[in-house]
Amino acid sequence: MATDIALPESYGRVLEDLKQRVKLSQVRVRRRANNELVRLYYSIGHTILEHQEEQGWGAGVIERLAPDLSAAFAGVQGFSPTNLRYMRAAALAWPDQNLPQAVGELPWGHVRARLDRLDTTEDRNWYAAAAVEQGWSRNVLLDRIKARTRQRIGAAPSNFSEQLTGEDSDLAVQLARDPYVFDFLGLTQVAAERDLEQAIVDKLEHTLLELGDGFAFVGRQKHFVVDGDDFYIDLLFFHTTQLRYVVIELKIGKFEPSFAGQLGFYVALVDDRLRLPTHAPTVGILLCTDRNEAVVRYSLGATPQPVAVSTYTYDLLPEPEQQALPSAEALTRAIAVEHQQDEKTDGE
Repeated sequence: MATDIALPESYGRVLEDLKQRVKLSQVRVRRRANNELVRLYYSIGHTILEHQEEQGWGAGVIERLAPDLSAAFAGVQGFSPTNLRYMRAAALAWPDQNLPQAVGELPWGHVRARLDRLDTTEDRNWYAAAAVEQGWSRNVLLDRIKARTRQRIGAAPSNFSEQLTGEDSDLAVQLARDPYVFDFLGLTQVAAERDLEQAIVDKLEHTLLELGDGFAFVGRQKHFVVDGDDFYIDLLFFHTTQLRYVVIELKIGKFEPSFAGQLGFYVALVDDRLRLPTHAPTVGILLCTDRNEAVVRYSLGATPQPVAVSTYTYDLLPEPEQQALPSAEALTRAIAVEHQQDEKTDGE
């Protein structure tokens, strides 16, 4: 093996390029193999279903078919009675023998997960498309189904249609969910208040997943000075697809009309100080624990900036874990403590 020869200057760059080509080729081969496998399973399921309907095959036929297929293809897994029943279920779920492209691009485990937990074709297709687009693992897919993500997207009351134009309004609506489910913090009552906001940042990956695809974290307690007065935005994000800042404010208890005014002020501030000409208008999302729909409607009508009002909950957690999580009051106190510590540090 020649290791001592003088290599041309471009060798390293060419090697990296070839390595990337090999990796991309491997990914494409795996995708094609997965697509072929899913479609094979789907066709087997249709065959089983057709013979059950037309020739009266009973459930016992699957128990016989499983070992016969396994014996015919020694070393090939996937022909267990359970998996054959999933193949039949897939044929029932998409009965027109036209499997959606997104479904075929997902691993078979993702398909089984949706068959177990989703009842309608519309839901199955929506989660399949989202999983392909956003690269969800099977566990993330299960989490998003459990959290009823599809039903919550765009459900928050907002004034986007009044304050934004056409397509921009439709896009902004998709940014807000209702409610937001923060069941992943995993904190207990013994956690110090100063650790709470840090825990939220430590769980940032989960937070971004709950907010939705495209959100990038900019900062917490974002500081602005307006003619000598200090203002702090709880959480500031940037949406990388829509190219807009998203201001998120946390409030305890029930929604109050003054909350919309405060959030609108922050949206205007970010629009003036941070937004570039190429950016879409900044929007705000207020998170509170409860709201009166009529009060929200009147408040949004009087707010000139584009804002939405959502609720947040821990309700997907088992009851003992819900009781162990910090209250909304503790969340607000922790933000205040962090703010005071930041001011002290700045003064030093």
